[in-house]
Amino acid sequence: LLAASRRLVPPPRGSWLALLSMGFLGVFVHQLLQAHGLEHTTAVHAGWLIGLIPIWSAILGALFLHERLGALRSAGLLLGLAGAVLVVTRGRVSAASLALPATRGDFLILASTVNWAVYSVVGRRTLTRLGSARTIAFSMLAGWLMLAPIFLARGGWAEWPRISARGWAALLFLGIGCSGFGYLFWYAALERMETSRVAAFLYLEPLVTLAAAVALLGEPVHVTTVAGGLIVLAGVFLVQYGDSSTGVLDQNEGDKGRRDL
Repeated sequence: LLAASRRLVPPPRGSWLALLSMGFLGVFVHQLLQAHGLEHTTAVHAGWLIGLIPIWSAILGALFLHERLGALRSAGLLLGLAGAVLVVTRGRVSAASLALPATRGDFLILASTVNWAVYSVVGRRTLTRLGSARTIAFSMLAGWLMLAPIFLARGGWAEWPRISARGWAALLFLGIGCSGFGYLFWYAALERMETSRVAAFLYLEPLVTLAAAVALLGEPVHVTTVAGGLIVLAGVFLVQYGDSSTGVLDQNEGDKGRRDL
């Protein structure tokens, strides 16, 4: 697809370090965190926690892009974090409920949400220079090269004969749909829209995850999970839309902030 569009041109040497950083954060670290996290938590919990990505994006925007949060957006941050704690602790908020490894999977997914927000901010400058297609193609290549030694060291090919047809279908969906088109569409959207508008579409992910987990995996849904998820989404909504008159910089200030990254 990239070759057909004639965009797959080797990037300039000055962008190699940035692409390596994106491959490390967005592919190597992110995929390891999510893969290991899902081994120790449910898809429902992962979906709710991923709804925190816009909150971390708002924090990074305030720190590195000089964006003002305002009172409502600050309240949204606290509300979203409260909802995340409710999801992680299953409604049993105590020191014991937060102890590892009982909630190790939830914390790994939570860490992946912070990592993804950092990855999006770090890659913004490279995106404007190279375009979404070249940025994603070469950063994913860098991430694949970083993951390859782990695959080789563990003899991952020995597991191939044991993968069922359904398993191969799932791998193709994850590799082509989620990783391939998912990364490409994310940065193609960032190339054309503001970060907050793109991140707002993540509001739908917990709902889709919940529906898919119940329909395909038969996972139970607890009242505290739903309540915590709704609180997370309410917090994210306030972060994105609260104080809209004072929380958005003019174009010149926004451009200056991006140049400072």
